[in-house]
Amino acid sequence: MATPDFIRELRAKAGHQLLWLPGVSAIVFDDDGRVLLGRRADTGRWSIIGGIGEPGEQPARTAVREVLEETAVHCVPERVVLVQALEPMCYPNGDVCQFMDITFRCRAVGGEARVNDEESLDVRWFPLDALPDLEDFARMRIKQALEDGPAWFDPTIAH
Repeated sequence: MATPDFIRELRAKAGHQLLWLPGVSAIVFDDDGRVLLGRRADTGRWSIIGGIGEPGEQPARTAVREVLEETAVHCVPERVVLVQALEPMCYPNGDVCQFMDITFRCRAVGGEARVNDEESLDVRWFPLDALPDLEDFARMRIKQALEDGPAWFDPTIAH
């Protein structure tokens, strides 16, 4: 994931300390029920599409922008699938981030899936019965996007 300019500016002042950041994930389906995945340049693994919102950008707009930037596919958000605070992660340079992920189910409405930036090595549509090896993060979100119920959230509340 390319680092947005506003985060580079924050890092110049904050150093490596924890940054709490808004993130989105997009589970994009085509008319044939296939899901759009990208093979990430940073890990070499297949994953769902996602990214960091810009200051003031609405989360659904972030999902649409990230899908277009990374895959050249135009999509429309249909509903929120999941809201989840992720565990903090430490990058090799020592930066620490924690993301609040909002996952959207989206429908493709145009464009041809292809690598459209430096963040992806490959972009493809996959039938649900032929998904590549995916981390639990992506599998859970795809599963939730297929369900018709309300958005998932962690129901445990500390007292």
